[in-house]
Amino acid sequence: MITQDFLDKNFASETFYADLETISDFADITDISNFQDFPKEWVVVITDVAQSTAAIAAGRYKDVNLLGACSIVAILNIVGELEIPFVFGGDGASLLIPPRFIQEVEIALVALQNMAKEEFKLELRAGIIPLEHITDNHSLKVAKLRVSPNYSQAILRGGGITYATRLIKERATSHLYSPQINIDQAIADYTGLECRWQDIPTRHEEIMSLIVYVTAPSQSQIDAIYCEVIQQIEHIYGKDIDCNPVVVDNLQLSFLKKNLALEARVFTAYQKPWQKVLYIWKLRVINFLGLIFMNLKIKIAGFNWGNYKQIVNETTDFKKFDDCLRMVISGKIKQRQRLISYLDKQFLKGRLVYGIHISDRALMTCLVFERDGRQVHFIDGADGGYALAALSMKERMKS
Repeated sequence: MITQDFLDKNFASETFYADLETISDFADITDISNFQDFPKEWVVVITDVAQSTAAIAAGRYKDVNLLGACSIVAILNIVGELEIPFVFGGDGASLLIPPRFIQEVEIALVALQNMAKEEFKLELRAGIIPLEHITDNHSLKVAKLRVSPNYSQAILRGGGITYATRLIKERATSHLYSPQINIDQAIADYTGLECRWQDIPTRHEEIMSLIVYVTAPSQSQIDAIYCEVIQQIEHIYGKDIDCNPVVVDNLQLSFLKKNLALEARVFTAYQKPWQKVLYIWKLRVINFLGLIFMNLKIKIAGFNWGNYKQIVNETTDFKKFDDCLRMVISGKIKQRQRLISYLDKQFLKGRLVYGIHISDRALMTCLVFERDGRQVHFIDGADGGYALAALSMKERMKS
């Protein structure tokens, strides 16, 4: 029987993540004292595009990215103003939620799986895993990094997310955690999702998608190696301002059908072809007005549109951590060669494994809830990005 004490305790724990103190320096993610355990009644939500490597090889990397972002925005719209941790992984996402949202999240995941199948011809794996099923074997800790006034990033560590992802991928366990609600007309709310920018060209010579996973035996060694890796990257590539793929000068709104069609397919799923075309034209009008507002620095309701590109730059997730270090970096070939030389030496010492993917541009998928407030812009390398970097890392692991 569910008692009032149980309900009061669960509702009190809902603000656990919102109440966390933030850290401001990315290097502080290597200090275990900055991390906290989740309330034991919370659950992990994992989504993952099945056979994403094959889809990317067929040129569908944008579709794969989009579905990962859709799973985040659908759940954020369920929890409303409540702050919850999430991480975008390129071909999927990881989130943690309090227990009272489980049923609504199940419905949203079923809706998203249906849309992925019908509209995109892709299979989206999804699972809701009780935290106690994870922490029996691994830990799962969180810190909150303040990236900008409008975006704080969840940092997840302990092996729990990696283990949870394995549970929803493996045939023997996936059915235990997949959504159990059977609703043909399930609906999800994707409000806030935007795909309106052109691919972002490198401002140097290349875009590198990088994943680093430390394999040291003790926690203190793991922290020390990650700290060293982050310092090496900063030494070679400079600070955020030097290597962030997204800068004001290379942000351009798109008017091409092939770019705008992604957002249109989400918001007009199951509708008539003419409705999809109409939505694309609606986005063109919105982008045209946005272009004018930004260029003329028009103020509306106290917001100066001339500042918007800078807000976008400050709310990107081009570097993050969820059991491994992930970065999308704009840099030069010689810089990459220096970094690879360092990583190869650490790999041969058995300290870490890594994977990279090189492209000439980055992709950006946006979640915008307030134009001058809460938003995040997910960054991945074009032509495969994180997914192919992960494949590269798996090949190294085999050796």
